[in-house]
Amino acid sequence: MQRCEVLSRCSEESDRLTRPFASDAMRRAHKLVTKWMRDAGMAVRRDNVGNLIGRFEGAAGHDVTLLLGSHLDSVRDAGKYDGPLGVMVGLEAVQRLHNRKLRLPFAIELVAFADEEGLRYGTSYLGSRALAGAFDPKDLDLADAQGVTMANAVSTFGGNPERLAEDRWSGGRPLGYCEVHIEQGPVLEARGLPVGVVSTITGFSRSSLTFTGKAAHAGTMPMDRRQDALAAAAEFVLAVEAEARATDGLVATVGQLAVSPGAVNVVPGGVVLSLDVRHSVDVVRVEHVRRLLQGAQDIATRRGLSVHSQPVDEEDSVACSPRLTSVLARAVRDLGHPTLELPSGAGHDAVVMSRLTDVAMLFVRCKGGISHHPAESVTEDDVAVAIDVLSKFLELLASDQ
Repeated sequence: MQRCEVLSRCSEESDRLTRPFASDAMRRAHKLVTKWMRDAGMAVRRDNVGNLIGRFEGAAGHDVTLLLGSHLDSVRDAGKYDGPLGVMVGLEAVQRLHNRKLRLPFAIELVAFADEEGLRYGTSYLGSRALAGAFDPKDLDLADAQGVTMANAVSTFGGNPERLAEDRWSGGRPLGYCEVHIEQGPVLEARGLPVGVVSTITGFSRSSLTFTGKAAHAGTMPMDRRQDALAAAAEFVLAVEAEARATDGLVATVGQLAVSPGAVNVVPGGVVLSLDVRHSVDVVRVEHVRRLLQGAQDIATRRGLSVHSQPVDEEDSVACSPRLTSVLARAVRDLGHPTLELPSGAGHDAVVMSRLTDVAMLFVRCKGGISHHPAESVTEDDVAVAIDVLSKFLELLASDQ
């Protein structure tokens, strides 16, 4: 908890936590975490994309590796625990092994991923994509708000953008990947439980829609002759809300909206908006995206406008490994806590890591389910439970090995 507090002061903004990919704030965070990893007996390295990796060797004669991790980057005006808590819990579990001079029949690599949130370049999972061998070299040409390309950012941070392919995991098939993360939802709090075991990470579809009407003078254009792009967009936003409310497990959000020309006395002629749709069952999600986009077309046609939709990003749902999940659930039970399996509505680095190996996730209760906000909060008792569960998980995996 103290370390999360210290890391929260590694920010690009003095009055709030904002820690983007390959930033000076991230460099300061890496300096701290590097020391903590070394104090826990780990050899530390940083790869080209900027993942910070600590390795705790296993017992002699064993060459298999378990991966633990989460991310150190943040959204703008973030809370202290989304990402860093998972790294700190993994670090403490390794510290316990180091303190006991105990080596397991597998090595542990703790990964502090460079970029999960996508704040700087709008592309999620940069760190885990590089480690899983799924990095798209075309992303290196993306520029941030100051015009700095990703390739330049990687170089400035100490990596070589031409050697990102070398970041791909090359140590054989790992034993698995386990990530501890705050729930970012209200389920555990409602059930009175400190931790929960994740069953599935929900897939998502993101699109950009542009409604195009005709700008006109707000005082002289009659209401029945207007082609108001904002009115059409507003109707669509409410349709999105209604669709999601009527479908169990579906969540849909319009989180960005830009109006042009944006003058108080001009009928809006154009609107660009975002659409984010999520459901744990991929075929359900895809069908509702289709329905919503068709609904946008119907609204535009009825109002005498045009609409254009463009897919932005998409990830299928990921089922956590039954093998690892059962061991994690047993760890929870063995420590005297009820077990609850629940889906994750948010994306995590485990999504991409599932392309490399089996994955498991442990959720920690957070107050009010609030995340991506300074009010993000967890209790010391719940964090202690998470550390105990992860340590027990390692013990059970060692017994299985």
